[in-house]
Amino acid sequence: MAGPTTAERGTRQPKGPSSAGHPGPSSRGGPGVRRLRMSGRLLTLAVLVASGAAAIWLLYGSPWLRAERVRTSGTKVLTPGEVVAAAAVPIGSPLISVDTDGIEARLRAKLRRIDSIEAVRSWPDGIVLKVTEREPALIMETGAKFIEVDAKGVRFATVDKAPKGVPVLELTADGSPGLRRFDEQRLMTEAVRVTTELPERAAKDLRSVEVRSYDSITLKLAHGRTVLWGSSERGEAKARALSALMKAVPDAGHFDVSAPTAPVASAS
Repeated sequence: MAGPTTAERGTRQPKGPSSAGHPGPSSRGGPGVRRLRMSGRLLTLAVLVASGAAAIWLLYGSPWLRAERVRTSGTKVLTPGEVVAAAAVPIGSPLISVDTDGIEARLRAKLRRIDSIEAVRSWPDGIVLKVTEREPALIMETGAKFIEVDAKGVRFATVDKAPKGVPVLELTADGSPGLRRFDEQRLMTEAVRVTTELPERAAKDLRSVEVRSYDSITLKLAHGRTVLWGSSERGEAKARALSALMKAVPDAGHFDVSAPTAPVASAS
């Protein structure tokens, strides 16, 4: 029989591996290679699982990473012992599980002198309590004791001795009809606001703040001088007017800046 013609030979596909760019099955590896790859994946997974289990045990089950020490910072009037006792940190518990939000909430509830608190984990075995205490902007006399009022108008502590250099707040608005609209808490807040806007010279000499009503706030300075401030509104303008009056009439005993565009100074 005659062999294939030249044309027939040209149309036949070669046997064996695929043409260039299309590797055959042998290039992907045989069953042995696939088994090795699967074994490698399983080994990696096993290592990850074991590492995770070890980490969980280290954080929760080991005797090392546990809350054993409590430190404080920022205390001035409060003692570290008072803060630690109120915090009630669960000593011996895994450090990772200590509820720092709960600690902060307990401290704010039990110690009103605390303005802000941050409870921080200090690895490997500590809790740090970062305290910022309230500071008195004014004090109120009540019998033989003194109530401290902070810059937000919050009454936060009662003390036996008045803190040095803190002005006295005198609330004499008991009979004022304005109390129906501006209660005692609001009046305290307004009084504190006035003290923060005073010019430096007046702030240094301030001895007390008398509040008869929302619109009637009087400042008592050293050497018997007084300042009728009016309401706490337009504080910056009143501060400028008072500063100018005190420079122009340094020997005056009374200053009226309740209308800052028409301030008045007088002998008494």
